[in-house]
Amino acid sequence: MPREETLHTAAKWIRTSRNLIAFTGAGISVESGIPSFRGSSGIWSKYDPTVLELSFFHNNPTESWIAIREIFYSFMAEAQPNEAHFFLSDLERAGKLKFLITQNIDDLHYRAGSRNLAEFHGNSRYLVCQKTRKKVLAETVDMTDLPPLSPDGGLYKPDFVFFGEAIPMEAALKSQKACEQADTMLIIGSTGEVYPAAALPSLAKQSGARIIEINPEESAFSAHITDLHVQLTAVQACMELRHILQLPRTIPGYDPAEL
Repeated sequence: MPREETLHTAAKWIRTSRNLIAFTGAGISVESGIPSFRGSSGIWSKYDPTVLELSFFHNNPTESWIAIREIFYSFMAEAQPNEAHFFLSDLERAGKLKFLITQNIDDLHYRAGSRNLAEFHGNSRYLVCQKTRKKVLAETVDMTDLPPLSPDGGLYKPDFVFFGEAIPMEAALKSQKACEQADTMLIIGSTGEVYPAAALPSLAKQSGARIIEINPEESAFSAHITDLHVQLTAVQACMELRHILQLPRTIPGYDPAEL
């Protein structure tokens, strides 16, 4: 199918959907300057992934936190939401996108304004005291001396899923319910290789949803569950779809105290 026809078909499916949801992976944030974790130029080509193993973190908190601070609170903190993030938040504002599931922990969907959101792997926005389980905004914690400790003397851990840690129950249940109720799913920038998250689009498909995939490359979804494949980058595709749908562009303010 020619690109223009594919885009117009995708727009038609979005427009006529009664229960549209989205599922995003690392590819949606690449154009914000955040590389994927895997691959020859991914984050794990520069850092040892062991630093994010839960047992290693508790046994070697300083070593883990040196890498965590560099990756998530220095480098990633400079990234800004791109047009694909804003497209999804504007779809939500328009009442069209009912739910968004993201594998990403970069906080960019939240900062773009998305609120009907399941952060399947948690987020870097909060830190959790390992002693009291209290959460605080990461930006309020001094990370000069590592590892950062709470006022109660507990070790702070980022509120995202480490290797060896379970998926947050609330995010898992909400994501499952959304997939079971969806009639259309947008998959943007996911390779379909990270489980259990990668099982969610298949659940949506089995429940009767049409699958629109936005990815310049083939993914694990493409040949098996994808109904319509838009082979553009996330930003290119979302800007084209915004134009076809005549979706107003808004730039929301970001108030970290809102949650």
